[in-house]
Amino acid sequence: MRTTTIGDVKVLLPDLEPDDLDTMTDLTGGLTEALVEGAAWHGSHLEDVRISSSLVTGVDLSESTWEAGSLYGCEVNRTDFSGVILTGVTIERCAITGSRFTGTRLTDVRLKDVLFDGCRFDYATFHRVTAAGSVAFTDCTLTYGAWSSCRLPRIALRSCDLSGLELDSCQLDGTDLRGSRLHGIKTPLDNLRGVTLAEDQLPDLTQLTVAALDLAVRTD
Repeated sequence: MRTTTIGDVKVLLPDLEPDDLDTMTDLTGGLTEALVEGAAWHGSHLEDVRISSSLVTGVDLSESTWEAGSLYGCEVNRTDFSGVILTGVTIERCAITGSRFTGTRLTDVRLKDVLFDGCRFDYATFHRVTAAGSVAFTDCTLTYGAWSSCRLPRIALRSCDLSGLELDSCQLDGTDLRGSRLHGIKTPLDNLRGVTLAEDQLPDLTQLTVAALDLAVRTD
């Protein structure tokens, strides 16, 4: 069993041996214990597809749709999810690194023991995304995205760029935001109730509070 700890969040990760996996490129019917490198799945339509215990590297899934199904016990590296529509998919015990989710739409997606490391989520939308267990984002770009009706308590968003991110009716109680860039984040203050910040983030929070309360700040 392999784990990593991000702040106070301990994430259970897959423990795969490439030599034990079978090389595959056909996604039909899902994948189990597969080694996939450089596959071109652009524009695919996936319905109830399950990928488990697999190592996926350099795959192009851009502009695809994935309804239901799951990603379980997988390592995903440098994979392009740009413009993908994910609906009702469960992602569990996965490490996803260096991957691109630009403009991706996640709806009713369930996350449990997932690490996103060095990924781009610029202009991505999360709607009713829930954390059923430990979830961590590290060194990720989430600029100009939109999260609505998400339930993501006690996750870690460490050293991420949140500039321009819009939050609406989200539960982030206990979430660790230390080291993340908050300048320009757009949210009612209630969405940040109970989060953990570092002292050097307080000026950004002050600016957000002034804007949210429409305060007049004068020097005389």
